[in-house]
Amino acid sequence: MSLREKVEEVIEKEIRPALMKDGGNIAVVDVDEKEGVVKVQLLGACQGCPLSLITLTMFVEEHLRSRIPEVKKVVPV
Repeated sequence: MSLREKVEEVIEKEIRPALMKDGGNIAVVDVDEKEGVVKVQLLGACQGCPLSLITLTMFVEEHLRSRIPEVKKVVPV
């Protein structure tokens, strides 16, 4: 399973449902397999929310890094 497939699976099963409870969503834009960098776009209520950076770093990035050690960083686009 590729890094992108692992990321997509964790987002689909664990992260997206949590964001959707608050009216938000997330899309994977790109995954740099070599560097371990995941580029995402926050959508819905998350888009433009003043707390979106905290959601991105404290929830999305921490969750992905804990579940997939190859992920080094998550950045917004």
